Order: sequence, then C-alpha cells, then structure tokens
Amino acid sequence: MIRLNKPINGNNMMKENLVSRRQFLQTCGILGAGLAAGGMVPFAAEAAKINRTQYKVSRTRLAMGTIVSMTVIHESKDLGEEAIGKAFGEIEKLSAIFDRYKSSTAVSALNNNGRIVGPPPELKEVMGQALSYHRLTGKVFDVSVAPVVDLFRRKSSVGQKLEMSGKEFSEALELVGSEGIDISSNSISLRKSGMAVTLDGIAKGYIVDRASDMLARHGAGNHLINAGGDIRTMGRSSENRPWKIAIEDPAKKGNYPDVIALGAGAVATSGGYEVYFDRERMFHHVITPSTGRSPIMAKSVSVKAPTVMEADILSTSVFVMQPKKGVALINSLPGRECLIVADSGAQISSRNWGKLG
Repeated sequence: MIRLNKPINGNNMMKENLVSRRQFLQTCGILGAGLAAGGMVPFAAEAAKINRTQYKVSRTRLAMGTIVSMTVIHESKDLGEEAIGKAFGEIEKLSAIFDRYKSSTAVSALNNNGRIVGPPPELKEVMGQALSYHRLTGKVFDVSVAPVVDLFRRKSSVGQKLEMSGKEFSEALELVGSEGIDISSNSISLRKSGMAVTLDGIAKGYIVDRASDMLARHGAGNHLINAGGDIRTMGRSSENRPWKIAIEDPAKKGNYPDVIALGAGAVATSGGYEVYFDRERMFHHVITPSTGRSPIMAKSVSVKAPTVMEADILSTSVFVMQPKKGVALINSLPGRECLIVADSGAQISSRNWGKLG
C-alpha cells in the first residue's frame, strides 16, 4: 500500500522527495559498498534548540522498505537522540519477524511451511488482529491475498499488458480466504497448500505503534513518526500546538485534499495510484478478496485512528468498499474518521472529519 501523508511544520508544507530504494542508497553513498540493503541505514540527522528549555531532534533512516523519519521535542538533546535510537532498534527487531521477502523471518516460515509452531508473540498478536478485522470489515480486510498479489507481480512487465491465464488466476484466487487461517495457543496454520499471507497492510502500522511506545517510555512524549506516510503522533509539536498533517494529493500535483491536526493519534492513506502491475493501470497492490481484482471506486482513502495499525487496516478496507459503505463503517467506530477521494475527484468524508483541522 502507498501511504503519502506528510507532516507540516507551521505553515510550511514539507514536500518530501519521493525516492526509490536504489536512489535512497545512492544518496547515502553506499550502493555497492558491500552493506546489507535490507538493513537500516542512517540518512539524515538534525538537532536544534527551539526555546530556552527544549530541543527538536530528528532522525531519518531507511527501514521496512521505506523512509522512516522521527522527530521528538525533548528538554535534552542527548536523551532525545537516545530515545530515537531505541525506537529504531524496536523497528529493526520487529522487521526481522514480519518481512515476508526474507527467508529468515517468522512470517516467511509460516508461508513456506504452511505452519509455524511457537510463533513470536508479536506475529501471533498481529495475525489475531488481522482475523478480528477480517470479521469486522465483512471479510474485506484479508491478509491471505498474497497468492494473487504475487501472481500479478510475477506476470508484470514494465509498460506492458498484464497477461495470465484464467487457470492461473482462478487457482490463486482459490487460495484467498482468512477463514483458512488457524491460530492456536502455540501455532499458526494455513489450511490450504499454497496459501500465504502478506502483512503489509497491518504489520508496518503495528511496528510504528511499537516505536511510538518506545519513544514515550524513554521520555519523548512529544513526537512524530512518519514511516513512508504512515503517521503516528503524540503530544505537541515544536510550536506547542497539535501536529499538522497534509493529506497527499493522489494526482501528485500538490493540491492537498486537506490538512488535519493531530495530538495523540495516527493517520494512514491507502491508494493504488503509485504501484501498478500493468500498462492500463487496472491491477495494483490493493486487492478485493472476493474477486481478486483491484478496486477502482476511489483514488485514495485516508483514515484517522488511535493507532497506525488500525488506520492502515481501515484505510485499506474502505478503499476496497463502495464509498458510502466505507463511510458508514467508519461512522460506526467512535474516534475514527475518514476522507475518501473518489475516482471522480469528489471528496467524501465521515461525520467528524471536518473537525480534525
């Protein structure tokens, strides 16, 4: 999923450079230097005294396949830096559980073997939450769509039409269905041979939430984390005001659909406008579980929720739903709000979204 919300300092919108992983490594000057591309690479650091008693400390690194930035407001520059270091350490530890593209992770073991005994508690927790939201969203949120996504990826060719047989597609779709996932006290199992899970729509948010908790535990109660557009905030910004977040323009022209204020909370945006598998842009990484097709009713969906994990899940789910049904779901959940940019460009929002600005 593509999350492209942006934090704002005061009235100046910070237009981040959206770079590829390769461009990022080139910028760091380490591509080809023998460093592990999957590791977290220090990229940018900043610390400045903002008043008589506080420092603004920021760090940016490559993690979870995206660019992660943390900003804390702290009375001590050194303690602020230490808190950020601890939070990035938490991201590194948890990424070693959830990355399905690395053979050494627990989620890869589950996908490769169809079962994992004695799973890490974090994986068991995230999988349990995935099944809970699968039920809450009427089966719209489904982590078992991995076989369809992987089929699209294998068949994709830059600038070409996506070509696959009906048999290939139906066989992949037959493997989709979270009802085929079993969680016991000491194991997680996939009932069908060939089933696999992708936790992209839930695990990154979970990891960001854990990093936020780590910052708070180490005295950085005022902070903002931006993980590729997944935003988690706590406390106040450097101006002693709520953090300001610009919702990304799906057309990428800088016409932000809205700017919202966050104290303690999270916002995430789902959209299919950046990662396509075909020339016609009909197939992307967000999948409707019942059909195996990519939804086309919205350009983007932004959700505000108490945690990034929930904002991720709900933004994905509403993106798949018909807009009116998605808004109805959000309106039924206290403390959650959404903004939908429809395919026509029209904006549809939940009951109290307008109060977030």
